[in-house]
Amino acid sequence: MDTEALLVAFGLTLFAGLSTGIGSVIAFFSKTTNKKFLSIALGFSAGVMIYVSLIEIFFKAKESLTAYMGDTTGYWVTVAAFFGGILFIALIDYLIPSEENPHEVRLVEEMSFGRSSKGKDTKLLKMGMFTALAIAIHNFPEGLATFTAALEDPSLGIAIAVAIAIHNVPEGIAVSVPIYYATGNKKKAFIHSFLSGLAEPVGALVGYLILMPFMTPAVFGILFAAVAGIMVFISIDELLPAAREYGKHHYSIYGMIGGMAVMALSLLLFA
Repeated sequence: MDTEALLVAFGLTLFAGLSTGIGSVIAFFSKTTNKKFLSIALGFSAGVMIYVSLIEIFFKAKESLTAYMGDTTGYWVTVAAFFGGILFIALIDYLIPSEENPHEVRLVEEMSFGRSSKGKDTKLLKMGMFTALAIAIHNFPEGLATFTAALEDPSLGIAIAVAIAIHNVPEGIAVSVPIYYATGNKKKAFIHSFLSGLAEPVGALVGYLILMPFMTPAVFGILFAAVAGIMVFISIDELLPAAREYGKHHYSIYGMIGGMAVMALSLLLFA
């Protein structure tokens, strides 16, 4: 495996994960939430991920598996792996308590309450910690997805990394708001938000160490199809609902269509 390609893939994954810290910074220094921007941005991110998953990643996985297993068997395995990826990320969602949902919409206006907080609010602090943990668990497979895509095609990896980075910004706010509200400590809120994002490069590293020694066209195809399923689920279950909560329904849809169009154009230009 080319060392430069590995470093690029890991760098993109690190960038995507650490954007949770950007969410913290926005929460600390913005007085109001730009709901329209976040709604469009999250919709855009969903559009990129859905389009690239169904148009590019799924079919690259199918090509790899059919070449290795034959047309019929390869197609069946591709579809099974795609829904296996959906099942995997859905199971993670199911195991995380709903009251610590990492994708609950938070507004930066809520940060102002933390400044008058006296002492620690244990319940809020616990919620912030669990949110950070939940996001870290979610980010683990996302990191593997970004890393795998970047290894296969750096331009594809850049698109996915940017899409995941956009959707990690509100997650950083979701971690920072309750921790800062409970403690009045910006540094503590930022550190926990930042650390939750580190799960993405960790996911990439663990995936590389475990899977790369056994990487064959079949393993790659199954992994890539599962990545497509994971990203479609994240888009439908997390990004679009959050986009709608931040703004009007049409903003999220316009953003999604824009994301699809930009992704389609970039694939055409770099084909």
